[in-house]
Amino acid sequence: MRPYRYTSILFILLLLVFDAAYFFAGASVWWAVALLVVYIHSLVLGAIYIRWNFYIKSYSKSTKQNLVALTFDDGPGQETAAILDVLKEQGVQAAFFSIGKNAAAKPELVKRWNDEGHLVGNHSYNHGFNFDWQTSKKMAAELQQTNDAIKAITGKTPRLFRPPYGVTNPNLARAVKKLNMASIGWSLRSFDTTAKEPKQLLDKILGQLKGGDIILLHDTMPVTREILTELIVSTRKKGFTFARIDQMLDIEAYV
Repeated sequence: MRPYRYTSILFILLLLVFDAAYFFAGASVWWAVALLVVYIHSLVLGAIYIRWNFYIKSYSKSTKQNLVALTFDDGPGQETAAILDVLKEQGVQAAFFSIGKNAAAKPELVKRWNDEGHLVGNHSYNHGFNFDWQTSKKMAAELQQTNDAIKAITGKTPRLFRPPYGVTNPNLARAVKKLNMASIGWSLRSFDTTAKEPKQLLDKILGQLKGGDIILLHDTMPVTREILTELIVSTRKKGFTFARIDQMLDIEAYV
């Protein structure tokens, strides 16, 4: 049973305690308001922080302390080809969580992901701002649409899914379970989508890097492409080895 169910049960029990206190001891109604605020706050934080595994289990870190994994979201994009060149030159296999509509628009890059030994994952079809407000049925349909687009290009059906923005909820949990997929999070978020200075971004990632980390990057960002070679070289100097996340986590990448 996921933590959000325990949280809901606890909230109901505390609410029953308040009811008794209200009717028999004259407790202030503000106690009920405070309980509701704390409960809602917990649900929101549980949705935002994927590593809490609040609504759905997500793989966010490995116990293999000598390994680290590179993952890229949102592509294929404008920097994907150049990033693939760097990865090929450095002999690193990564995971690319693709937005379905981008995969359909740039099939040659999706094919290159697969041909060069990278993992191709699902990152929803539209990555829309309203994704998390959809029903589980609509979410599942969007995930399936992305899987179909990727399979048409690579011949493989992705099993690994990274939630847009890392946000989870009960509807998403049902959709992922229905498709027999697995949710993938991260342990080191680079924030490369907002970074301006390459050196600051590089220093930030290397300063936080630990064994077993799953690093979140985006193959749509020029700054990411700029730092990638040095990031790989410096990470290896720290004694870490790069691995694909499915190998690092011992899970199946495709259905």
